[in-house]
Amino acid sequence: MAKPNYSFEKRQRDLAKKAKKEEKRLRKAAGQANPEGTENPEPAAPPPATEVKTQD
Repeated sequence: MAKPNYSFEKRQRDLAKKAKKEEKRLRKAAGQANPEGTENPEPAAPPPATEVKTQD
């Protein structure tokens, strides 16, 4: 049976963390540049109202 390569796994985890951190940083920077939220100008529609049937 092959021996696990822990250093490779650690490197992959570190790269994933770094990429995730960079994406978060970019989202924060975009949010600060756009404080009014003009990315999505239309407000979200409320969910449709459903009738609740009660038993008498």
